[in-house]
Amino acid sequence: QVQLVESGGGLVQPGGSLRLSCAASGSILSIYAMAMGWYRQAPGKQRELVATITSSGTTNYADSVKGRFAISRDNAKNTVYLQMHRLKPEPTAVYYCNAKKGVTSYWAQGTQVPVSS
Repeated sequence: QVQLVESGGGLVQPGGSLRLSCAASGSILSIYAMAMGWYRQAPGKQRELVATITSSGTTNYADSVKGRFAISRDNAKNTVYLQMHRLKPEPTAVYYCNAKKGVTSYWAQGTQVPVSS
């Protein structure tokens, strides 16, 4: 059974920080050889790439979050993180964790990140 479980989502003030975590379990024995990523979807918009990190540690970010967000991974904990700083006042977005190996892709349930006063 495949599980990607997110945690850390919730209301945050504009300009604040938040760290999302995504832990893999079940049939995902190890994320060591998997590419990991974070995507988000805002109301009325399509799901978009936020950040990815390869099995070797190479990162890639959407232009909108460069310099503010950081993706990292801890293979020993089967966990990927998204550290978010200087969050902008935007409508609530749902963040989705993703794990991929070859043609197989796994998605977490999604966690809401409302940025509002």
